[in-house]
Amino acid sequence: MNVLPGLGKPRGPEFVPGKPPPAPPPGPPGQRDWTSPSPPDPANDRPPAVPNRGARVLITGLLIVATSAGVGGLAGRYAADSADDPAGLPRVASGPAPPGTASGDLVGVADRVRQGVVSVRASSGASGAGFVIDDRQHIITNDHIVAGGGSMSVTGQDGRRIGAEVIGRDPGTDIAVLRVSPSSALRSLDLGNSTDVRVGERVLAVGSPLGLSGTVTSGIVSAVERQVRLGGNPQTAVQTDASINPGNSGGPLVNARGAVIGVNTAIATFEGRGSIGIGFAIPVDRAADVAEQIIANG
Repeated sequence: MNVLPGLGKPRGPEFVPGKPPPAPPPGPPGQRDWTSPSPPDPANDRPPAVPNRGARVLITGLLIVATSAGVGGLAGRYAADSADDPAGLPRVASGPAPPGTASGDLVGVADRVRQGVVSVRASSGASGAGFVIDDRQHIITNDHIVAGGGSMSVTGQDGRRIGAEVIGRDPGTDIAVLRVSPSSALRSLDLGNSTDVRVGERVLAVGSPLGLSGTVTSGIVSAVERQVRLGGNPQTAVQTDASINPGNSGGPLVNARGAVIGVNTAIATFEGRGSIGIGFAIPVDRAADVAEQIIANG
């Protein structure tokens, strides 16, 4: 079975819409555990009825890593409220663009966003994308890209390849944070708010599908709070019909204002083929919360 760059192997579990994630286990006040595994749910693991014989819908991009501690001793417990955290990442108003937004406006958005997106490659052979989130050159990507270990490197839009350090990772949410030396060729992207995301709004997905760096695809938000399994755990995700393929993992899903609303992570596909217009992104609020705590503990 061929490895799909940036989206892991085309392996199960078979895609089932699933039930809402269980409440997190009790812990110290003000904390939550992002990596505690959920108990098996037979109802969720049953294959769905499929009208076309031989067609199975699979989630690709799920590489479940059985670890309880991340790089740098991070144990996977994150503060629920980081509003007072000095490492907190700034947010911008990120509602849908006004009606009548011209397609030409998306050209400018795509140009700005591509300057903050990098191709990510591990010496293990895994690859995908990531994006800069602050002026200290921290980069969000997917954990399943870095989980194989080895050295990491990123390539920006100027084509220059530079080494990257893994600051921390959280397999439970499939989020990892890298850091590179400051570079004038990279700019941080604005982070939006998950509560502002609306079904039907225009979005762009940026990444390196099949190794084609800086690729931009467009679509709409198809659903919010879609129940899927990401990082091996039930989670809610932003669903989009923007074309997402192997190599898009870790790249940003941005709205028509250029604000990041999600981290592209998985696709639904028939028998391991490419995009069929059903992609999933980790909501930006969840990704930012995890990244903030990784940075604070790194």
